[in-house]
Amino acid sequence: MIRPLLRALILDCDGYETPLFSADGRHIAIRGNAYDNSVQVFEFPSLHPALATTLGDPSPGHPYPQEWLDQMEAWSRHNIAFGSRPGVLWIATPAGTLVEVDLETRQAVEHDVLTGSRSSALAATATGELLVAGSGGDLVLLSVLSGSMQTRTASRDVSRAAAIAFLEATAEIPEDCDDLEAHLVLTDGIRTWEADDLAAVTSASATDPTWLQLRAAVNEAQVQSE
Repeated sequence: MIRPLLRALILDCDGYETPLFSADGRHIAIRGNAYDNSVQVFEFPSLHPALATTLGDPSPGHPYPQEWLDQMEAWSRHNIAFGSRPGVLWIATPAGTLVEVDLETRQAVEHDVLTGSRSSALAATATGELLVAGSGGDLVLLSVLSGSMQTRTASRDVSRAAAIAFLEATAEIPEDCDDLEAHLVLTDGIRTWEADDLAAVTSASATDPTWLQLRAAVNEAQVQSE
């Protein structure tokens, strides 16, 4: 039987896509959210943030200008992938290009892939090649320094070690648990909140995550109603 773990990563909004692990298990990339085209990358198993950026212009807030909505919708929601090269995230753009992002140096290099076609999806194969789909029906397979079998074996060893380290730093939720939030240890990669901390918080600043501000407001309202 599969049960959740105590240690959990909490994000500030909603509407995120499925997280992607790099082949060597050292990074997690998350595409979202419901309000703009965000990309967040976290180191694993530490969960420290490695990259946070917005594709296109950030959200101007409601009501949204039509020009901004058109720009936002031009970006595919499935446009990030990890290839075989460690520490590199690939991002497909509406212009049909691929952006190669080095997560350590934060340098980005743009590559022309599709001409006259918007990138509609990006994925990586099991052997590290990149598969790019275009809005015009194009499908392009790219081999980018796919690496040797020895390199892929080393990546599997690194990913296995990262998973073991994460499991050793946490535990399973009790089997008879009927309140998940009462047990979770939450982190945004910078700070960590125990369940008791969140139950007691009644104030938050404008620089705190939105979810924490809401939690504080709810707790404060409950205190005042008692």
